[in-house]
Amino acid sequence: MRAFREAVEAHDLDAVEALLDEDVVFTSPAAFKPYSGKPITAAILRAVAEVFEDFRYERELSGADGRDHALVFAARVGDRSLEGCDFLHVNEDGLIDRLTVMVRPLSAAQALAAAMGARFEQIAAEAAARSV
Repeated sequence: MRAFREAVEAHDLDAVEALLDEDVVFTSPAAFKPYSGKPITAAILRAVAEVFEDFRYERELSGADGRDHALVFAARVGDRSLEGCDFLHVNEDGLIDRLTVMVRPLSAAQALAAAMGARFEQIAAEAAARSV
């Protein structure tokens, strides 16, 4: 999805948030249970933008119906390089209603999980403030 990619690359997190459906479901590479809703998803994406270094999209793939997209990326978390993919599904209104992130290798996924875990209290507080 070109708009999401451009917003992420421009570090325009307000624009990223505007592309999310209110009921978006976010599936993290580090958590077993998905997160539901725009406030928590936006807060997670803001934290990820702080954690990832040297982030860049390398490839974009789209499904035939134009509603499914895969954005392949590379980044670093500390001294760990990683490769990953954002899988996006867009609803009939053109908003992202499902976002799944996968990363590799395991050591980078563990570094990402640790870095995000250290911020999760802040993430939860931001999401709660945006839910009001």
